[in-house]
Amino acid sequence: MRVAMIGTGYVGLVSGACFSDFGHEVTCVDKDASKIEALERGEIPIYEPGLDVLVNGNMQVGRLTFTTDLANTVPEADAVFIAVGTPSRRGDGHADLSYVYAAAREIAPLLTGYTVVVTKSTVPVGTGDEVERIIREVAPDADFDVASNPEFLREGSAIEDFKRPDRVVVGTDAERAQDVMRELYRPLFLRETPMVITNRQTSELIKYAGNAFLATKISFINEMADICEKTGANVIDVAKGIGLDGRIGKLFLHAGPGYGGSCFPKDTLALVKTAEDVGAPTGIVSAVVEANASRKKRMAHKVIEAAGGNVSGKKIAVLGVTFKPNTDDMRDSPSLDIIPILKDSGASIRAFDPAGMDEAKELIDGVDWAENAYDAINGADILLILTEWNEFRALQWDKVAKAMPGRLVVDLRNIYTPHEVARQGFTYHSIGRAPATA
Repeated sequence: MRVAMIGTGYVGLVSGACFSDFGHEVTCVDKDASKIEALERGEIPIYEPGLDVLVNGNMQVGRLTFTTDLANTVPEADAVFIAVGTPSRRGDGHADLSYVYAAAREIAPLLTGYTVVVTKSTVPVGTGDEVERIIREVAPDADFDVASNPEFLREGSAIEDFKRPDRVVVGTDAERAQDVMRELYRPLFLRETPMVITNRQTSELIKYAGNAFLATKISFINEMADICEKTGANVIDVAKGIGLDGRIGKLFLHAGPGYGGSCFPKDTLALVKTAEDVGAPTGIVSAVVEANASRKKRMAHKVIEAAGGNVSGKKIAVLGVTFKPNTDDMRDSPSLDIIPILKDSGASIRAFDPAGMDEAKELIDGVDWAENAYDAINGADILLILTEWNEFRALQWDKVAKAMPGRLVVDLRNIYTPHEVARQGFTYHSIGRAPATA
């Protein structure tokens, strides 16, 4: 099939590359000429493991192309995906749908023959109805249907998530559109991947409900971690003990400094605003939003408390600044709250991240950026682990001890067991577990 992917951001680029790897002819369209030129040279604008190989391989065989020319792309397409950004709107937290609606207006006069217009962007309930209204207003004679097809990609494992998903969700009542969507995802039928076909409104809500539920699990276990620290319980065992219950499940029960990234923060907030607009306010999700925002700030004070209540004049080595490993995404990363508070408290920060430093330099002032983990640790009074990159999971503690005059380690991702760090001569603080001292 012939696919037009409008937008070459994270979702559009990954989805376009994977559809082309399924055997479809995919053209990714973006208004940013410099981005398109870079992609045509094989340069990938985001850090996602394996994406460079996937993009370049499908470009070489002619299944994947990039262009700024919408007019020569849309008329030939069987399906046109809208995969533009829907950031939180400044001032009120609603999803900014201006890019989605602008894409719909530009697509409308270019439609020829039967076409399925698919919202791949994360959008509130009712957005598909407005997209359909816009297209019918601009092109009354167009032969099309609008479908919802939310993405469930995790940064760092997006290709695997697209090719081996738990489910594919499609929102449309039109049988012709359902047939097109089945054909697009036909390679997944060999794996017996469940396809949930429902109406557009339900499909749109499934995306928000899924992200809100996962965010709730994260905030819940973080609150349990706080109780553990006050009572001597161990949050790792608490998470294991409840996660083995099949009704709960073990995923997203890892205590830490709070969630971030491109999805959970904006999607939970957008869901809260949508619920308020329709007169069905959601107290649980509202509480999750508030709890996560306050947690990030409290984690900075946790570091200060571990240092005896004062970090003025202290040198803090920070390992990891992205919101999670295997991505360069800094959006709503806990580091954006934690590092400035530590700096304002008088600490000097030397940090290292394997992929996120270029973006972080634009977002965090006054940080000394290191060349590697041990370069960051050299001369430090405090070692702070903020992101659980694999290369931070196997530090040579004898080497750390020689490079680091201080003996305080604060691990906000629980990637070490307390005794293994303490026996190396360090005082070790983590999340939801008792501190360990040499």
